[in-house]
Amino acid sequence: MARVKKGVNAKKKHRKVLKLAKGFRGSGSKLFRPANQFVMKSLKYAYIGRKLRKRDFRKLWITRINAAARANGLSYSRFMNGLKLADININRKILADLAVNDKENFAKLVAAAKEKLEA
Repeated sequence: MARVKKGVNAKKKHRKVLKLAKGFRGSGSKLFRPANQFVMKSLKYAYIGRKLRKRDFRKLWITRINAAARANGLSYSRFMNGLKLADININRKILADLAVNDKENFAKLVAAAKEKLEA
């Protein structure tokens, strides 16, 4: 049986890693070993970053809703409780968008929440 050399597969693997490492500094984009280490680390950071992005956006939405609710005379927690009591199910992303871009409708939501809190 003929001998099988692994050159082709190794070359394929190296090419794939070096393509991912494009733009890295120094040997991080030229040599396979450091490139492989940097790529593994960067893929780990990318995975973590996708989780953090969700957290960061939720924090941003809550901050925007809180600022707009306080401008209408209600704290964030009381506003969200009032919406729940009024059976208004709008997620924080949409509420934050309303708070920034459509202040009149947001004020109506705050009024509805206040009404339910007082009742």
